[in-house]
Amino acid sequence: MTLESLQKIETDPLLAERLDAFVGRFGRLQDNLGDKLLPQLLDAMAETTGAAIENLDRAEKLGWIDSADTWLEMRKLRNQMVHEYIEDINILISALKAGHTLVPVLIDAAKRLTDQINKLAR
Repeated sequence: MTLESLQKIETDPLLAERLDAFVGRFGRLQDNLGDKLLPQLLDAMAETTGAAIENLDRAEKLGWIDSADTWLEMRKLRNQMVHEYIEDINILISALKAGHTLVPVLIDAAKRLTDQINKLAR
């Protein structure tokens, strides 16, 4: 994602659709895993649940995510990508690039959480 490609968004509906899809899916996956699934999984394991940061710290200790700090950074990126009022387009470009590099982190966390759910279901 470059400034030049982002400027084409108004005239390129495919690019606009792909960008919207990425931002939406990144945000939903991050939100669903961290804010919805994680507390429920902790609860199912009789772990204490709390504020998001506490749940993320516990997930890190359990090996479900590599870093609570990285997860918080993903949340920040999600917020930067979804707010259309960003005045500095370079912030959006930076957030999109960083988000793209963090997709494997989300996928890995989803797999680890799914593995834990499958263990509980046995």
